Amino acid sequence: MITLRDITLRRGLKVVLDGASATLQPGEKIGLVGRNGAGKSSLFALLTNRLSNDRGEVEVPRHWRRSEVAQNMPETDDGATDFVLEGDLPLMAARTALAAAEAANDGHAMADAHAALADAGAFDARSRAQALLMGLGFKTEQLDAPVNSFSGGWRMRLQLARALMCPAELMLLDEPTNHLDLDALVWLEAWLQRYDGMLIVISHDREFLDAITKVTLHLDEGKLTRYGGNYTSFESQRAERMVLQQAAFERQQEKVAHLQKFIDRFKAKASKAKQAQSRVKALERMERLAPVLASADFNFEFREPLNLPNPMLMFDELSAGYRTDDGDKIIVRGVDRSVLAGQRIGILGANGQGKSTLVKTIARAQAPLAGKLTEGKGLSIGYFAQQELDVLRLDEGPLAHLVRLAREVGPPGREQELRDFLGQFRFTGDMVNQQAGSLSGGEKARLVLAMLVWQRPNLLLLDEPTNHLDLNTREALSMALNEFEGTVMLVSHDRALLREVCDEFWLVADGVVKPFDGDLDDYQRWLLDQSKEASRAAKKQASVAPAPTPVAATVAAPPPASREDRKASGQARAKLAEQTRPLRREMDAIDKRLHQLAAERTDIETQLAEGAAAAAIAEMGRRLKAIGDEIEADELRWLELSEQIEALSATAS
Repeated sequence: MITLRDITLRRGLKVVLDGASATLQPGEKIGLVGRNGAGKSSLFALLTNRLSNDRGEVEVPRHWRRSEVAQNMPETDDGATDFVLEGDLPLMAARTALAAAEAANDGHAMADAHAALADAGAFDARSRAQALLMGLGFKTEQLDAPVNSFSGGWRMRLQLARALMCPAELMLLDEPTNHLDLDALVWLEAWLQRYDGMLIVISHDREFLDAITKVTLHLDEGKLTRYGGNYTSFESQRAERMVLQQAAFERQQEKVAHLQKFIDRFKAKASKAKQAQSRVKALERMERLAPVLASADFNFEFREPLNLPNPMLMFDELSAGYRTDDGDKIIVRGVDRSVLAGQRIGILGANGQGKSTLVKTIARAQAPLAGKLTEGKGLSIGYFAQQELDVLRLDEGPLAHLVRLAREVGPPGREQELRDFLGQFRFTGDMVNQQAGSLSGGEKARLVLAMLVWQRPNLLLLDEPTNHLDLNTREALSMALNEFEGTVMLVSHDRALLREVCDEFWLVADGVVKPFDGDLDDYQRWLLDQSKEASRAAKKQASVAPAPTPVAATVAAPPPASREDRKASGQARAKLAEQTRPLRREMDAIDKRLHQLAAERTDIETQLAEGAAAAAIAEMGRRLKAIGDEIEADELRWLELSEQIEALSATAS
């Protein structure tokens, strides 16, 4: 188990943990929650030895392996599958050991390395890595694509897959859902539910936490408080605790007032001086309870739109996509719909299907490739893009951003008015001039929200607006959207936000946009059905041997061949059979030899696992290497023979 005792941790002048204690049991799935900046990521760094505590004790079992999603953007030409495989540290260590043993011709070390490879599941490791990638949304043709060919969001998915690939007793996941769409998120939930190690996850996705976690660890004001149950249970328990805490505080305040009144009344009287002094000491010894401060103290609202055109948008056989040097690449086509004033539309669909492409086209970030998009008179769009945080001017502060926005876009405003407005979004005092590059992800997202609100839009286009928002800010956004009088079009993997805000859904799939008749639960069932259907189709494809019969059934029957044609055809078949017979015999012999070698390898590995005699281990190691070399050579020869047979068959036809 993990034990934290009276931990104090400082980051610069800030005390992140102040006398924090907690005990976590093996196999528990724990949600670590707290405001942005509370120190959750610092606690992760403490558990992985990247930071050292200033005081107290951290106990993590020495033999525990740790798995964590790297936050850096990977830069490599390695294929996606190979990159993920490198996350399996025991497998990589075994491969390195085998290479070193073979270079030294050390049979004993070879045997040990082969045993380690077997323990690491080397023979199905590649298929396991590719299953992780496909679960996270990668397509078959992307499995061996270079890592550098993927965008930033997909590279972070590769980092997540690499972390999941590592066998570990402790897994630490910091906002793992940020770059996932809904279908990948649902898959990740199912995977983590099966994971049998200890999981500690930082997430601001309420439904994700509820589905995965059974324990909640709350980090607040430098203290850790453990709650049994998922996030919804934690909220209920904490509310009850806060009520009790406030009642205790109020009772103590009454007692303090009573003692102070006695002191003030009798401190000047000699006969009561001793009693008054004892009351002073009682006050000094009293452990003062803190008042309950509401944690959800952030809220905002969208300004009332100046007008509400109806309809706001009309699509007439619209096609959206990208212009490339090789021509137009259409992602969605034939969109023929309207957007009315006051609608709340959730846009669903897997990554790569065209959700963001559609939103960018509506937002005028890219032109339609075909068809027509008609805007209502007076349409004012507020657009939150997935990459919106990246386009902030990192060397400017929030006030400079808003001053420029008021001047270039409007509405205009005096500096004090802009300062007061930023204060609603927690940018107060000198923070209004703090460079955006030094702000946290959540603070940057709040700045973008502030800029949206200032523009007074009547149509909000929000593409994953919650990626960097904590739970309180997400709640505030949900409330603001529900009170907004304009139209909302929302792309999000945050199911709580979609449920609370949207009353209808569009599905982007297979190149078209159509209404989805159902709720989010129906959509998750639809995703599951689609996955099962794809799996069945793949299995069916793999099990059907190539044969002329299915083709013959789908085309008109050819006219009967003449006797001469039949004779010539028979001679050609006989000639082909004669040419390929020795090749097929050699292939059959290789198949038998491969089965024998595989059986021998399994037998040796079993003997090593059960404890072979010391004198025989070195020889077994050398034999395992020889078997591996023979299998590799035989497999190459089998492929060569297969290609020769295909070439002869093609020539004969």
